[in-house]
Parts: sequence; structure tokens; C-alpha cells
Amino acid sequence: MSNKTSHDSDVSFIQALAELLRENDLTELQVKRDYAENDSLNVRVSRQTQTVVQASVPAAAPAPAAAPAAPAASAPAETASDPASHPGAVTSPMVGTVYLAAEPGAAPFTSVGASVKEGDTLLIIEAMKTMNHIPAPKAGTIKRIMVEDGGAVEFGAPLVIIE
Repeated sequence: MSNKTSHDSDVSFIQALAELLRENDLTELQVKRDYAENDSLNVRVSRQTQTVVQASVPAAAPAPAAAPAAPAASAPAETASDPASHPGAVTSPMVGTVYLAAEPGAAPFTSVGASVKEGDTLLIIEAMKTMNHIPAPKAGTIKRIMVEDGGAVEFGAPLVIIE
């Protein structure tokens, strides 16, 4: 019975965290609760802000609609001009500061031409004093790094291209 009570309180706690996230306009919140030696709760509540994505979609949408006669010809041109639309683009899941290495003076996590495996750390984005490791979504070769070490990045901005 105590396990059911613990589960119910955990669900209530997670719901309260989600409400805190929404009320304070946060994108991510992570909490770890230790109950006993081998009993803990590690919760990460995150959300993607749709407003940034929706603002960029209408701006790009009129171009294909204006030229429906040649959609195949316009697709490569759009990919070249908008790196975020590249099929191998890894985009930022949050707003923050980009770090290409674990600490100043350390070797970068990756470089152009390097092979990466799915899950390898590509870079770190610091958001609200939290270091978020950004993993490679797939295996491949780094073709382009589109951010600078210590630079600011927006949600949805292209970080690297993996092919």
C-alpha cells in the first residue's frame, strides 16, 4: 500500500513541476529526490516552445507556394540556404550558450570530418547554469559545425550537420 501512496505522491509532484514549468515560462526542469539507499526519483520535465517554430514556418512557406511548378529544383536551393532544413542537421533543443569542449582549453567534443556514433556528445548548451550535453541523433560524419564556442544559440537553430 505504501508503494501506491509513494507512486501517487510522485505523480502529484511531477504534475506540480509541470505547472511550475508553465507558470514560469521555463523550457526544462530537473529534480532528483533520494528516498532511501536504493530508492530515488529522478524527474526531468521539459517542453518545446512552439512559438519560435511557428514564427519561422510561415516565412518559409510562401516560397514553395509561389513556385509550385519546380518543387524539385527549389528543394536543394532551400537546403543550401537554410542549414536547419538539411536532413542531417542537429538543431538546438533550447536557448543557451554553446560550448564545443568540456572546459576551456580542453579538446573539442568533435570536429569537421570526425566520425560520431549515435549518442556521442557533440557539444554542451548551458541554460540557466545547467550544462546540457547534446547527443548525436545518429551515426555519421560531421560535415559542418555552425556555432562558435561561447556563442549564444536560439531554440531550433542548426548546431551541426551529420551525414
